[in-house]
Amino acid sequence: MKFPKVHSLEEIANLLNCEFIGDKNFEVLGMNEIHVVEPGDIVFVDHPKYYDKALQSAATIVLINKKVECPEGKALLISDDPFRDFNTLTKHFKPFQFANVAISSSASIGEGTVIQPNSFVGNHVKIGKNCLIHSNVSIYDHTVIGDNVIIHAGTILGADAFYYKKRPEGFDQLISGGRVVIEDNVGIGALCTIDKGVTGDTTIKEGTKIDNQVHVGHDSVIGKKCLIASQTGIAGCVVIEDEVTIWGQVGTTSGITIGAKAVIMGQTGVTKSVEGGKSYFGTPIEESREKLKQLANIKKIPEILNKLK
Repeated sequence: MKFPKVHSLEEIANLLNCEFIGDKNFEVLGMNEIHVVEPGDIVFVDHPKYYDKALQSAATIVLINKKVECPEGKALLISDDPFRDFNTLTKHFKPFQFANVAISSSASIGEGTVIQPNSFVGNHVKIGKNCLIHSNVSIYDHTVIGDNVIIHAGTILGADAFYYKKRPEGFDQLISGGRVVIEDNVGIGALCTIDKGVTGDTTIKEGTKIDNQVHVGHDSVIGKKCLIASQTGIAGCVVIEDEVTIWGQVGTTSGITIGAKAVIMGQTGVTKSVEGGKSYFGTPIEESREKLKQLANIKKIPEILNKLK
């Protein structure tokens, strides 16, 4: 997430009411999660296990809960609760906007696009040309949709990330200030949910087709010309490269990559990153030929036991 204008380190520290280490005029351009940070971004870290990763990331401002040595060319914001303060920044720079009409006046809708009754189009949404949005679709604020996109009934674009911190009083949600971006010629089935990024984009690239009842988690990127069948659940921060086929009832863990032109067979649990150009099956995931051989051998166990007797 980039801020509307450049802010100084001192301005951000005053907003958070926290100490800072570095030049008070150090430029702050935005904020992001660690996997997508760029120079000028704020990243937050609140566990010693991840201090080094955050300090050595591309981010040049680190919101941290301990005074540590500041890397050269960077700045620190010292907070007693970086998770809370990251939320403070999101609420300040991307506040929730109430809507009282079905299609916001700030939405941009291209020529030839049809929006069926009872759909909701939020603030600052951009929809391209010749799209078909069926009934009861909810398109949250700041979503971007390209040309020739079809979205079937009941689908939701832009729900919050499933991202929580456990506290003594319960779970505290990390507020989502990112977007959903749908590129040209994408098809999305009925009753799908695509969560927006926490600070970045959840992206579905050109030509991909998604079946009914598919969930896509926050900040995931689905490549071009992919096929994803019904009841698949894709976790947050997953990268699916171009021309991947995923059959029904597949589930993934977060933060993995599925290589280009891979085929994931039905009911597979994608527990790790996998190479492209191969077929996979089972939980834990393995190449399908190897997994099917194992299943065939398991069927022989009663026969082997009888021979041993």
